[in-house]
Amino acid sequence: MKHILVVFTGGTIGSSASEGTIKPSDAAPFMLLNEFQRRFPEAAKDIAFESIEPIRLLSENLAPAAWPVIIEAIEAKQPERYDGVIVTHGTDTLAYTAAAFSFYFHGLKVPLLLVSSDYPLDHPKANGLDNFHCAVDFIREIKEPGVFVPYRNQGQTLQVHRGARLASSLQLSGDFYSVQGQSYMAYAGGRFVRTGMPAFERQAELPELKPLFSGRILMIRPYPGLDYAHFSLDGVDAVLHDLYHSGTACSTLQWGDKHSLLAFIKRCRQQGVKVYLAPARKSPDAYESTWCLLDAGAEMIWNLSIEAAYVKLALAYGNFQEGQDIAAFLAVDMAGEHVH
Repeated sequence: MKHILVVFTGGTIGSSASEGTIKPSDAAPFMLLNEFQRRFPEAAKDIAFESIEPIRLLSENLAPAAWPVIIEAIEAKQPERYDGVIVTHGTDTLAYTAAAFSFYFHGLKVPLLLVSSDYPLDHPKANGLDNFHCAVDFIREIKEPGVFVPYRNQGQTLQVHRGARLASSLQLSGDFYSVQGQSYMAYAGGRFVRTGMPAFERQAELPELKPLFSGRILMIRPYPGLDYAHFSLDGVDAVLHDLYHSGTACSTLQWGDKHSLLAFIKRCRQQGVKVYLAPARKSPDAYESTWCLLDAGAEMIWNLSIEAAYVKLALAYGNFQEGQDIAAFLAVDMAGEHVH
């Protein structure tokens, strides 16, 4: 008999549609377990589920303050007493929570899987039950510790993603991919097929973490004409600046200081605010604009997705005070988040 802790948090997988509105439902969590037992009786017969619901919301309403609520509820259940943990979650902020749990639970000795659905469970196209089935089979068969996200894009083979490498859903779509398009495993016909990504083995011991995620991280996304004059640095400890796909952002003063990241970095330095950049792959060559930004005092968080960089930065600033401790924490590969 396998014992699985199921943590319900709302989201589409925990919602129902009525009169044109999708919202969390009391019945949806029970529907998930009942439908799993009905549709997959062989898989369910040796599984004992225990469920909790520490929070219920649509994931677009999630803030970093929600993560400690879920984490503390899981820890109160002593998760290593179970064969695995499944957390149901909405899709909008799935990649961020997957990263948060990957980093915080980096030492967990059982698998933790986040399961979502692209439609409410009673919709004929919903993938939530298939994703849940995969999570259960992963706990039964693979048993690998770490944080993972099983997800089937419409019309595609279900993939298991490493939590720290999951990217947000494609625009105007419900599809999810790992960064660089490389998932951890494929799952079809009840069988797992490895994609060639090696299992993660942590190389360094890490300090014990508290579930504290700083709410004082300002994330900025680039676009043509971005005006940095709109940003106040009051109450900001650090800025994470997203980059274009080539690891660049506007470094020219040609259009005036207010449109130049170089000038903004200078303003941040004057106010004692650190500027971090992501995502970018570390390589011998980089664009001139990238070197200009680094020379101006920005710090690159190399080889991480923007979601992983944001969450890791929030966890770092929530747990450490000294700059060298924050830098060391950002540099270590905690959960297989580094892309090479």
